[in-house]
Amino acid sequence: MVIPLFQSGLSEQAPRVNDKRVDEATGERKRFSSAILPPWCRKSPKISEVLPLLYLHGLSSGDFVPALEQFLGSSAGLSPATVTRLTQQWQADHAAFMDRDLSDVDYVYVWADGIHLNVRLEEAKACVLVLIGVRADGSKELVALKDGYRESGESWADLMRDCARRGMRAPVLAVGDGALGFWKALAEVFPETREERCWVHKTANVLDSMPKSAQPGAKKAIQDIYNAEDRDHAAQAIKTFAKLYGAKFPKAVKKITDDQDQLLAFYDFPAEHWIHLRTTNPIESTFSTVRLRTKVTRGAGSRTAALAMVFKLVESAQQRWRAVNAPHLVALVRTGARFEAGRLVERPETLAA
Repeated sequence: MVIPLFQSGLSEQAPRVNDKRVDEATGERKRFSSAILPPWCRKSPKISEVLPLLYLHGLSSGDFVPALEQFLGSSAGLSPATVTRLTQQWQADHAAFMDRDLSDVDYVYVWADGIHLNVRLEEAKACVLVLIGVRADGSKELVALKDGYRESGESWADLMRDCARRGMRAPVLAVGDGALGFWKALAEVFPETREERCWVHKTANVLDSMPKSAQPGAKKAIQDIYNAEDRDHAAQAIKTFAKLYGAKFPKAVKKITDDQDQLLAFYDFPAEHWIHLRTTNPIESTFSTVRLRTKVTRGAGSRTAALAMVFKLVESAQQRWRAVNAPHLVALVRTGARFEAGRLVERPETLAA
């Protein structure tokens, strides 16, 4: 059975049309306009998602024609030179993105993480440093994406300084893994921003320091902490965890007790936002898909091209990101509204009165 391209989800190419119609009023030739593709588009937007995926899979520009010809029905417009021009355009898009003005954007929350993707970066231990933010209207948005070292404070400081130079305001809360060099950079560039440690990373880190036989019970005890109904109950759950495991696994317990303030910071924000703020899941969920579509590549390529491809993948994924729960509360967080047990108890105008 032959499946039409528009049903299969594959890209469609605009045919060349010799339209001989004449406008009766003006006597001029009519211009053909496709009902499927806009006039400026030679290929449907879907191919902009397909090509970065193939590139990151290690497919060279010369392999694109035989790989896609069977699906598109023609190799027209898919020459290596065309693909090269596209990759150059994506690099320009990424460069423009990383140099855009941030003074008109307000990121109230940010998530930070360093993602290892095994793409063409210059150093073996280099990774992609990612910042995703929540705007005052509750929508999520990619803030920055560049290469660096996950544990390096200087790599993160360079990224944060650049964001500040372009007008970025200090976020109210930043979420990330405790092992990141990001925290040192945040204290330097945006010292007023509060810190929240990611519970997914913290849980994995704690369990790694315990024997496998103790891990299932410890995991449930940790879940009791971050799923508690408020900060007081969470603090009590930490005491219970320390009592149960402190004697045998003091190092594991210390990983939580030493970071208690940073681990429980999310409780000072709207309860509707807790599920978003206690982990870096917005980054992890996006890059889990990117990871599945990348592998070690040893062909021709460059660090700049690889970052541009990752950027295009994330840019495409961003269109499907949903806003945080109760988005109207994000603006209140920025204005300094106070929340207790996740509920609004004081507005800034009340304080002023």
